[in-house]
Amino acid sequence: MSVSSPKTVTYSPAYTIVPTYECFNRCSYCNFRTDPGKSPWMTLSSAREIFTKLQNQKVCEILILSGEVHPNSPRRQEWFERIYDLCELALSMGFLPHTNAGPLSFKEMEQLKNVNVSMGLMLEQLTPKLLDTVHRHAPSKLPELRLQQLEWAGKLKIPFTTGLLLGIGETEDDCWETLEAIAKLHRNYHHIQEVILQPHSPGTQQSFDAPPFDPHKLPEVIATARQILPEDITIQIPPNLIPDSQWLITCIEAGARDLGGIGPKDEVNPDYPHHQEKDLRETLQPYGWELVERLPVYPQFDGWLSLKLRDAVKSWRSGERVKFATDKISKG
Repeated sequence: MSVSSPKTVTYSPAYTIVPTYECFNRCSYCNFRTDPGKSPWMTLSSAREIFTKLQNQKVCEILILSGEVHPNSPRRQEWFERIYDLCELALSMGFLPHTNAGPLSFKEMEQLKNVNVSMGLMLEQLTPKLLDTVHRHAPSKLPELRLQQLEWAGKLKIPFTTGLLLGIGETEDDCWETLEAIAKLHRNYHHIQEVILQPHSPGTQQSFDAPPFDPHKLPEVIATARQILPEDITIQIPPNLIPDSQWLITCIEAGARDLGGIGPKDEVNPDYPHHQEKDLRETLQPYGWELVERLPVYPQFDGWLSLKLRDAVKSWRSGERVKFATDKISKG
């Protein structure tokens, strides 16, 4: 079935940079982390080599995705500065950074706002009972700590992405309560760009012995989320975690309108390769859906950005690609 006026589904042409895989949390479903001290940190020179190669490719977003260094670790400041410098380097070479590095202090978030067009943190699920199961050894997964991040992002006027992890021991009511919490914060601050609905998909590194979230339940979750969340929040789903292309269409028809960052590798779910743009476009078009590129910041938030970030975004929106001077952006 084809239609003459296509509806749109968005995605971000992205590349993920991992400053370090080390993480003091030990979530039992994680396929990303390594133990502290077991993962070398990415150097700026290595990142520069990567960014140089990417300048000849269709990449806009640099996702800075990091394991978490403990807030009281003597290396915390060094870790934070590495993340900041990677964002600054990406920006100076013409890309738009988006950081997701776990819970940050208010001061850290305030500083990173200078070199990120948007930021993110998954709420996953707010039910405290998971602290006795999958989050038993994950101190930064305290529900009140995660919610605080969303509130601080609102107070700092940071365009923000959050989301739920489905199938880690929560009930349906737990999902609805987490979505209601997101909706409430957004009504106060109007800062949530997207909510990701990510089905648990077992990987080779995790210790969590549970089946994948039933993808046939995902359209129902999407439809309910669409009823709970304000209309100006976009629902995002990861297409590589939905095994059936027909079911991907069903999820879109239920209310999902974004497919996230599409790059060479899904660092969080390395066992599930990303579907690439061409394949996704071919899946969507017969059903009247057009795949459209987007930036990691939505247009309604452009006015929240600093002048330098706004100029960087403007160059992308106008179709130009500009290298920006490498002068330091104040960390103050």
